[in-house]
Amino acid sequence: MSTTVTKVRAVTGQSDVPAPGAVAPRPVRPKSVARILRRVLTGSATLLWAAIVVVPVYWLVVTSLRSRADFTTDSPLALPGHPTLDSYRTVLDGDFTTYLLNSVVVTAGTVVLTVTVALMAAFAIVRGAGGRLSRVSFRLYLLGLAIPLQAVIIPVYLLIIRLQLYDSLLAIVLPSAAFALPITVMILVSFLRDVPRSLFEAMIVDGAGDWRMLFSLAAPLARPALMTVAVYDGLQVWNGFLFPLILTQSGDKAVLPLALTLYRGQFGIDVPATMAAVVLSTLPMLALFIIARRQLVAGLTAGFSK
Repeated sequence: MSTTVTKVRAVTGQSDVPAPGAVAPRPVRPKSVARILRRVLTGSATLLWAAIVVVPVYWLVVTSLRSRADFTTDSPLALPGHPTLDSYRTVLDGDFTTYLLNSVVVTAGTVVLTVTVALMAAFAIVRGAGGRLSRVSFRLYLLGLAIPLQAVIIPVYLLIIRLQLYDSLLAIVLPSAAFALPITVMILVSFLRDVPRSLFEAMIVDGAGDWRMLFSLAAPLARPALMTVAVYDGLQVWNGFLFPLILTQSGDKAVLPLALTLYRGQFGIDVPATMAAVVLSTLPMLALFIIARRQLVAGLTAGFSK
């Protein structure tokens, strides 16, 4: 019988050996229950996280469009039956512009001071890589990450009093810049370490000094990282509350986070006006993020390839 089968296969051209280059078909496997369950859990967690983020923002905006009477009667998450801009008018008719200007001055001054000092420190650490002084300096900056702000608020307060800077915007700028330096230096050092040393050596051959290499080479190449730390530091200072609370006392020196407490009266709080002030205070940083979003994303993904 085997001889007959062999002859039939020879006549029909069939063979048990697969043709050269042919791919054997893979068996079709149904999706496992574990994979489906994992996808369901991931999607549910994503929806839950979106709800946690979106619902407070929605409540914030909707509440700012209510009147004080509607706030006590309407459902918190329902759309306002009679939307009004009276809360925004109340905020803008007050000293909101003064508080906004103070926040802009404090944030801009802190960011400029922090980024400038951090760029020079990071450049010196990277250029002196391998030296003992460079290693010690970098470790001291990293040590600053372990010091909580609340633990040193009393020494900072006494130092500001000794410098006769109490109740001034400079009293907020200097400590804010000091506490923003460690993380800023760490990010810039990580970024500048990826710059090829051949570029620095080429500029040295051309007769360039350290200052020229800093501003002509390091600063342009580190622009994404500089934008990243500028937005991050600016956001931290813009929302800062402890330093303005402890180091200032005059109303004309108040910044926006501290000024939000002024909408609290003796027998209650104007919640719609407070929410309107919060919405207005977020607009400048939101605009900055929209303008610098490309540089921010580039800076977040660069400098950590090693």
